[in-house]
Amino acid sequence: MGSLTVRNLPEGVKKRLRLRAAANGRSMEEEVRLLLAEGASEAAPAKAASATEPARRPDAAPTRSPARHILLIIAGGIAAYKSLDLIRRLRERGLAVRVVMTKAAQEFVTPMSVGAIAGEKPFTELFDQASEFDVGHIRLARDNDLVVVAPATADIMAKMANGHADDLATAVLLATDKQVLLAPAMNSRMWSNKATQRNLKVLCADGIITVGPNAGEMAESGEAGVGRMAEPLEIVAAIEKYLAGHPDAADSIDGIAKPLAGKRILITAGPTHEPIDPVRYIANRSSGKQGHAIARAAAAAGATVTLVTGPVTLPDPPGVKTVHVETARQMLQMVESALPVDIGIFAAAVADWRTADMGGQKLKKEGKAPPQLSLVENPDILARVSKLKTKRPKLVIGFAAETEKVVEHATAKLWRKGCDWILANDVSAESGVMGGDRNTIHLVTPKGVEHWPTQSKDAVADMLVARIAAALNGKPR
Repeated sequence: MGSLTVRNLPEGVKKRLRLRAAANGRSMEEEVRLLLAEGASEAAPAKAASATEPARRPDAAPTRSPARHILLIIAGGIAAYKSLDLIRRLRERGLAVRVVMTKAAQEFVTPMSVGAIAGEKPFTELFDQASEFDVGHIRLARDNDLVVVAPATADIMAKMANGHADDLATAVLLATDKQVLLAPAMNSRMWSNKATQRNLKVLCADGIITVGPNAGEMAESGEAGVGRMAEPLEIVAAIEKYLAGHPDAADSIDGIAKPLAGKRILITAGPTHEPIDPVRYIANRSSGKQGHAIARAAAAAGATVTLVTGPVTLPDPPGVKTVHVETARQMLQMVESALPVDIGIFAAAVADWRTADMGGQKLKKEGKAPPQLSLVENPDILARVSKLKTKRPKLVIGFAAETEKVVEHATAKLWRKGCDWILANDVSAESGVMGGDRNTIHLVTPKGVEHWPTQSKDAVADMLVARIAAALNGKPR
């Protein structure tokens, strides 16, 4: 009877039933039976209610918008252990996660471990009476915003490319009409095998997107190469980027996602040049690439962006109001004139000191001793904005460029400056960050430290914008 009752309900009601059943850890059949029992016990009081207006409890909580739903498929590979951290990271960000495990995946991590972190037991069997109630694998395939396969082994990629459906995971993948994101993980020789590369081309042509794999040591002793699964935070960044680009229709403009639409963002970038004389100046090696990448990403997300940049050789980002300055004092003036804004991101490497008096003419050697330069401290732009009584942005984000004790110094800077987040990075010469195209970020907040993977500066910008959008929507910071 339960099956007939559910199948004849409208799709919207069935979806709410599924969500309620999942939240309570019950099958839909059990949930229907419980609701019928509750309805029967309340039948008498219900008769007294108005026939034209449904009864409502006075203490009923307001309806909240449902969370975005991720279906995570864990295939059988040594990297399956990383999926436990991936689930935790996704739930920290307010995402609902359902998990499907292949038989091989259960040889590496247990369903009990996965269920404890995900908050509900994973699905493991195609022919399971409880989960197949109301067409279980079709429901799993459709009731989500994104399907993620991590790790995506060579075997499951081959099955997907050729349309196989011999277990629950592949049946769901064949039945889904949602976007699929793969995080490949396998031995480097398996990855470079012509068959795997052929399957990858087929999957990409079918519209499937990927993150990774990365290069590094393999599980096998002495093995190294491309094939390591992307780190959990790297996968999270790819997921957040996709979700930010595919919100509900109400959150998009002309079909293009704008998660930061209506937000005003102020960004500083590049070095400052503090003149010694009309020719020489004090500066640093900052290229401005990271700040410019953040400006581009924020503008693409719909924000109104003002970029205050020191001297750089980069083109102005499209769709961004760009203000060019030379010195720290000029940068402070332009920052203050741009306030108020919703978010302030201070990526500029502002010179800490300037000369007390700039020479009117070029200083000459003339065989004399070097001139004595008297230095004074420049204004601390990040600290000033962070401690404003009025016009302080809702979210103030600073950068910490360090050459040693990166996280330790950045944590101290967070509290000393009074900002909300610090993006710390190692800028020592061997890191190649200053002037380079890649960055390794440690996100420091009052709640702790989050280590981001080494990635392009554009990817860092996308990841930061996704985190900002989540924070402004009330997700954990």
